[in-house]
Order: sequence, then C-alpha cells, then structure tokens
Amino acid sequence: MIRIFVVDDNPAVRRYLRGVLEQQSGWCVCDEAGNGQEAVERFSQINSDLVVLDFQLPQMNGLEVARHIIALSPRTPILMVTLFLSSQLTDEARKIGVKGVCAKTDISSVVDAVGALLRQESYFPN
Repeated sequence: MIRIFVVDDNPAVRRYLRGVLEQQSGWCVCDEAGNGQEAVERFSQINSDLVVLDFQLPQMNGLEVARHIIALSPRTPILMVTLFLSSQLTDEARKIGVKGVCAKTDISSVVDAVGALLRQESYFPN
C-alpha cells in the first residue's frame, strides 16, 4: 500500500484530495496536516511514501516545509499543489528538490502527478 501524506490548510480540500487519491488502487492517505509547522512535526513521526503539499500554508509556506522534509528524507517525493501555478514557483520548487508541481484545481493532473512521482519520474507543467 502506497502511503500518502496530504498537507493543506483547508479541511474540505484535504477531504477531497483524500477521496480522489484513495480511489486509486493501492493508495491510501496515511496522515494529514493543516499548516506548515504541523506538517514538519508529523512528517518525522510517520512513514509516508509521498507528500502532497499545498504551497500556501499558515506558519510556513510549502517551499519552507519542502526544505525541511527533504532534509529529513531526501528520497521521499514531494508534489506541490497550488491554486496559483506560476513558472517562478515551479522553478523555486524544482531548485530545492520538489519532484512535481501542479494546479490543485485540475484533479486529474494531481492523480497523474502522484503516479509519475511514484514511478520515480518528475511532473512539471510545460
């Protein structure tokens, strides 16, 4: 079973992401966090195979959270999701080691991106 950690400050978005991800055979959401600080604290306590991480979070933004997670576990792929996809965010995320970025409004791309990361590929918009 693939264990996915979902981080988003909106509980409705977390529920939605959980529902969509868990429709995929062999995927389960093992934990959730609602802010950056909680995400860093929880990540060190769980054993997830992949992180779906919102960019805009209270207490610490997604790039800061990604830096912490990558320092703790460089091999755990991170997919950054955002409502405000930009080439600047994509470039910054790629520089720090995030393996994929996509718009959370396009739920099929989220599923495709998670699949790509699990195959040890990257997922960045053109």
